[in-house]
Amino acid sequence: MPARAAPGAAEATQVLEAAEVLDAHEAANALPSRAASGAAAAAEGPSASNAADGEGGPAVFSGLVCGGVGEAAGFLSIDWVREGMRRAFGFEPWPGTLNLRMEGADWQRWRARLMAHPAIILEPAPGFCPARCFAVRLADRIDAAIVFPDVPGYPEDKLEIVAPLHLRTTLSLRDGDRLRVQVQPAAAA
Repeated sequence: MPARAAPGAAEATQVLEAAEVLDAHEAANALPSRAASGAAAAAEGPSASNAADGEGGPAVFSGLVCGGVGEAAGFLSIDWVREGMRRAFGFEPWPGTLNLRMEGADWQRWRARLMAHPAIILEPAPGFCPARCFAVRLADRIDAAIVFPDVPGYPEDKLEIVAPLHLRTTLSLRDGDRLRVQVQPAAAA
């Protein structure tokens, strides 16, 4: 994977605007501040675990932050994708995903359960693949979506997260950090 250049002035402005959006969201919803939560709140738990009994409870798991191949930014900039995310999840997606490496038997069980559950399907334009999506909450404070592209050979240990802001910056994440993901009850039941 090629190295990514340091953010330019435009990207830095977008990151700052995304942080302001999160601040407004936190204030409106009385969520913990980033300073109080930080990466410590994002990094917790085993690679995949559940807060309830594993059958009726919410899916709660965590994975390790890792790099991607750099294709999501272009995909999330396409009008029909942006509009589909806005309609389905109520937010304008940041042009890129946060990738997690998932592992373990608990993750395989939760993944199989998610794949068997009705998902939000982003209907593609001709020439593109559909994707199964689920609403999630990250680090107990950021609403986002997980996306499973319907692509042959898509890695079972990869989890892509779409959010309205740059997650690495907002949660102070680096490769190897652990991030907690909770599937929203409607999708996990």
